[in-house]
Amino acid sequence: MAKNKDVPDPKKVLQPQGPIASLRNNFLTGVVISAPILITIALIYWLVTGPLARLDDFVQGVIPDAWLPPAWADFYIPGLGVLVAIVLLILVGIMAKNFIGRWFIDLGEKLLDAMPVVRSLYGFFKNVFEMALQQSEQSFQEVALIEYPRPGVWTLCFVVTRTKGEAAHVLGDVADDMTNVFVPTTPNPTSGFLILAKRSDLRILEMSVEDGAKMIFSAGLVAPDYIPVADRVPGAPAAGRGRRASAAPVSPPR
Repeated sequence: MAKNKDVPDPKKVLQPQGPIASLRNNFLTGVVISAPILITIALIYWLVTGPLARLDDFVQGVIPDAWLPPAWADFYIPGLGVLVAIVLLILVGIMAKNFIGRWFIDLGEKLLDAMPVVRSLYGFFKNVFEMALQQSEQSFQEVALIEYPRPGVWTLCFVVTRTKGEAAHVLGDVADDMTNVFVPTTPNPTSGFLILAKRSDLRILEMSVEDGAKMIFSAGLVAPDYIPVADRVPGAPAAGRGRRASAAPVSPPR
């Protein structure tokens, strides 16, 4: 069996490194481990001491003193603003499911739609949140390679769903396996392009959607390990945790 060029030579990997290279590798390892932790802690601290604290002050300032027991007049309740916001959002969701609540929501949307600038902002954010909260049918399903922006140049994309509606009808003469794929930008995978392509033109990968997002975010510096089919131990996964063990091609959706 020919030696796979992608598999590193163990002898070269185990060669001792110089002190400068060792310090550099230890520094980079420390950055990779510490940076996400410190950023997460800083973000939580900023939320707790900033917006959430102001929300608590606002809510407790709005509540009349007559509604609170005398002992609570000057008592600060951390998290009260978040709790009240959650309760209000639940109430709005309940109202949206009945006729009266739906009528008020439609009336509010009509008023916003009559305002030129506000109409555009509201429509944009409404579409963003509706797309983000869609169920699993609309979420990314697979990672694939597609020739984009020209033949011979390949880029990562996420398979969203099979093309539906008018677009599927108009492109019916092109292929019956048209698929919606999202081509993200680097290093921000939340923006990109929606492309309608034939399923047969995609090369489906075994990596998870999370690994694909990491690879895009890092501009290709972080890539999941992969074991080719010829070198794979029977029953072993292709790469890492959560990968599909089988390397069989994925059939087009029916």
